[in-house]
Amino acid sequence: MMSKRFFGWMIVTLLTVSGTYGQVSEKSDSVWRAEQLREVNVSAHGTHAKSKGLGNTDFIGSGELLRAACCNLGESFTTNPSVDVNYADAATGAQQIKLLGLSGTYVQMLTENIPNYRGAAAPYSLGYIPGPWMQSIQVSKGASSVKNGYESITGQINVEFKKPQATPFADANLYYNTKGKLEANLGANLHLSDRWSTALLGHYEILDKAHDENDDSFADMPKVRQGSLMSRWAWVSDNYIFQAAIKGLKEHREGGQVSSHHSSLTSHPYLIDITNERYEAFAKNAYIFDPEHSSNIALILSGSLHHENALYGHKQYNSDQRNGYASLLFETDFNEHHSLSTGVSLNHDKFDFDETTPGAYAQYTFKVGEQFTLMGGLRWDHSNIYGSFVTPRMHLKYSPNDIVTLRGSIGKGYRTNHVMAEYNYLLASNRQIVIDDDLDQEEAWNYGLSAALSIPIGERKLELSAEYYYTTFLNQMLVDMDSNPHAVHFTNLVGDSYSHTWQVEATSELFDGFTMTATYRCTNVKSTYGGVLREKPLTNKYKGLITAQYKPGLGKWQFDVTLQLNGGGRLPDAYTIADGIPAWDSRYRGFEQLNAQVTRFFRHWSIYAGGENITSCRQKNPIIAADDPWGPNFDATMVWGPVHGAIYYIGIRLNWEKI
Repeated sequence: MMSKRFFGWMIVTLLTVSGTYGQVSEKSDSVWRAEQLREVNVSAHGTHAKSKGLGNTDFIGSGELLRAACCNLGESFTTNPSVDVNYADAATGAQQIKLLGLSGTYVQMLTENIPNYRGAAAPYSLGYIPGPWMQSIQVSKGASSVKNGYESITGQINVEFKKPQATPFADANLYYNTKGKLEANLGANLHLSDRWSTALLGHYEILDKAHDENDDSFADMPKVRQGSLMSRWAWVSDNYIFQAAIKGLKEHREGGQVSSHHSSLTSHPYLIDITNERYEAFAKNAYIFDPEHSSNIALILSGSLHHENALYGHKQYNSDQRNGYASLLFETDFNEHHSLSTGVSLNHDKFDFDETTPGAYAQYTFKVGEQFTLMGGLRWDHSNIYGSFVTPRMHLKYSPNDIVTLRGSIGKGYRTNHVMAEYNYLLASNRQIVIDDDLDQEEAWNYGLSAALSIPIGERKLELSAEYYYTTFLNQMLVDMDSNPHAVHFTNLVGDSYSHTWQVEATSELFDGFTMTATYRCTNVKSTYGGVLREKPLTNKYKGLITAQYKPGLGKWQFDVTLQLNGGGRLPDAYTIADGIPAWDSRYRGFEQLNAQVTRFFRHWSIYAGGENITSCRQKNPIIAADDPWGPNFDATMVWGPVHGAIYYIGIRLNWEKI
């Protein structure tokens, strides 16, 4: 069990430091309008909603989050067709997302519109945000606003937490599954006065049983113990808004060989032991001096500390990252057609190297009613490592009527690589790690087009959408696992690298209470390896998603089913064994996953039960040379599908809201 000393120390720290940092919500075109616009995130029946705004954005609201267990951020994308989530390896439990066919490192992660979970936090960040803490998630595809910085290349994922100033609430969520995982979440807010409010969110989870379904001596999932607390404060008046929060987290993972009957365990088992501690704080201040024109000035401050100790067999990796971020913004609407947002920012990373990046931006929006919107933004930043660079971005929206909406976007993005911090899970193999000394800053263009139709059919509507995105790299850090099957080489791209993504989607309420969504996505991602343009390994060629929800009568019952059809792809080149036979196939097959859940609602509580990967489709041997973990061929990073079979769960949600 996590020590009482840790929780006692964390509570004292939260109460002592809370309020010294914080944040103001900046979700829309102005800070002042943010709280009002946040309510449009939830659509009927809990299905994910398309944004009515300028960008091509999916809103995952509170109703959508109830369609599955959603224990954490990674599991919240189960019913979302745009984001793929899979294990990065078969030993550590690290998860990674993909958006527009590219790694999650090209997605800018935000919490309440502040850049977060960069560098050392990236490998396990999808498990750092408990599902019951979240109010909503916004997934923006393609070029994003220049307000939040230059790092977004394929899009942004922004998480909004439950608010202190919201309607007074108290809630709890208890969860248990057939693998022995137990999770508890508590949350509540309190209005201290008409202006002041506070909230406390707590989370604890434990999985202390090791399972080895494929009998390869390695645990299919690591043992995990995690605890976290967040304290939030808010002051809201007519002209001034202040929000502040502090969060602490500690997590311990144990993986590796567990089955005692294997001969390789008799003397020296291969073990994985990873401890992460993370502390975050943010503050937002916004002063609205002309409400009629939404004129406001805002100051955003945030900081984080992340410490990791990791052991992979004989290999040890330790890291400490400190990040500080500040942004000063000014926004105003000149009239109903013209608005301006401008500001300056400063980001500092203290890591294996120190990088300080001041920047400035300006963003102009021209709007003609709800029919036409054009937004152009330009920002300038200067890194003490890479020098000065410019980020242009533009968005266009045209809605001639209530049925058709057309969108287009173009923009540039940049990234600084923290190689071992972001890819330390690759140490779960005996591949040699080769990192070039002169890695460039990554630089890419993203182009996007989308069309949405809302077709009335009697009293109902058929929602159709189609989109295409093209990402092309000018500079890229290539993760090369092909040139040498016993090494992974981090090197600068020499040649072309791009991603083409096409997606079509249809959603309709077929009859009262029954809603269905069908999506198909095709991806073509290629990079140049050893002078040859090749398909990117471990990337699915297509994805099909069918979700159905039935909520009959008065809404006391809810039934949800999700079917994923994942296309096959290429595996990195293999070494050869006897008679020149490759150690593994050159490609992996497509696979399906079926999830289902039933929920019974009562006035102040609900009970839910369901299953994940009900078809028990899994990669049979995700670890190469598992019988010889100390040999040169051992590799636990060749993961393309589920590493465990079916998981069934039950849970209870308790909730109270003041009416």
